[in-house]
Amino acid sequence: MQKLAKREEQIMQVYWDLGKAFIKEVIPQLPEPKPHYNSVATMVKILEEKGFLDHDSVGNVYRYFPVISREDYQKHAMKDIVSQYFDNSYPRMLAFFAKEQNLTEDELQEILHMIKTDKP
Repeated sequence: MQKLAKREEQIMQVYWDLGKAFIKEVIPQLPEPKPHYNSVATMVKILEEKGFLDHDSVGNVYRYFPVISREDYQKHAMKDIVSQYFDNSYPRMLAFFAKEQNLTEDELQEILHMIKTDKP
């Protein structure tokens, strides 16, 4: 799975939220500055070529939908981050974020509970 560029990821976030959508429905959901329709159309085609999106024909226009789930992409992206910045150590990554965010003992216990009950 390829890593997404910033604007590609923003577009995918919209598709993950909306499910199926036409390009004209995606643009209002993107952050400012809003890209031009043609720019979004080009990026959507690239996302389709990369295997992130597919489309249905509705008349003479395409309605796109995600092929890769947000969760699958999150897993892939996190593996890359852990590999690149934390020497493939999830405990190091968690320790970094716990220190960086000054998590309390109660918050750490809450995280452990979420892991044990499998409820993020």
